[in-house]
Amino acid sequence: MGIKRKDYEEALAPLTLELVSMARWVKETGARVVVLFEGRDTAGKGGAITAVRDRLNPRQCRTVALSKPTEAELGQWYFQRYVPHLPMAGEIVLFDRSWYNRAGVERVMGYASEDQVAAFLKAVPTFEKLLVDDGILLFKYWLATDQEQQEERLRERLEDPLKRWKLSPVDLAARTRYDDYTAAREAMLAATHTDHAPWTLVDFNDQRRGRLTLVRDLLDRIPDTHQDPPGIDFPDLGREPVAESYRVLGPIADYPLD
Repeated sequence: MGIKRKDYEEALAPLTLELVSMARWVKETGARVVVLFEGRDTAGKGGAITAVRDRLNPRQCRTVALSKPTEAELGQWYFQRYVPHLPMAGEIVLFDRSWYNRAGVERVMGYASEDQVAAFLKAVPTFEKLLVDDGILLFKYWLATDQEQQEERLRERLEDPLKRWKLSPVDLAARTRYDDYTAAREAMLAATHTDHAPWTLVDFNDQRRGRLTLVRDLLDRIPDTHQDPPGIDFPDLGREPVAESYRVLGPIADYPLD
């Protein structure tokens, strides 16, 4: 049985306080943090990113979710379109999918040749070593789900008009290529799980429990997440209350419908 919403929110609350403190530490120290969220379609990347980002300053914590490459980008060095989105000092960047698209969807769907995939897998450890050696704190998460959960979530997207936009032709193709995606993932992990940039696999069959696990792990791996908030002098101005001259709308029930 999955974790209940009330229990999830109670467990997430103290983690959120730690995330806010961590963000202060990142800003004060000028650290640069990159977190990659990878996984199958419907794994829960968006919800995990929201759990991390929800209470952080959006000017400091950015989400990067790139669309398919343009014609110009197809002619660039593969990593070139991702480099401009890397963090500056004091920033946190969360990648909703990343350069690992080449090892996953591009490989399985035939958008990249096997030679391109092989070149990518060879280059990734060096690319990530350059990032880490320059001081970037890099965290790579794979959100793991089984085929039964994926099918259930795809069907939910189909039946819910508020989630229908999430259902793409690539998502539908994933239903019949589960084993191909598994093989691509295993090849990716074997080639890119390194000492300087290891992968962390998190069970996301229960998405709420998976979010809690991921956030806890991320916080534990940041060098120091405690940073007291700055003191603020907030004197009582002793102003007289201002008369309310504006119109206040009441509950919708106060307005009869014709």
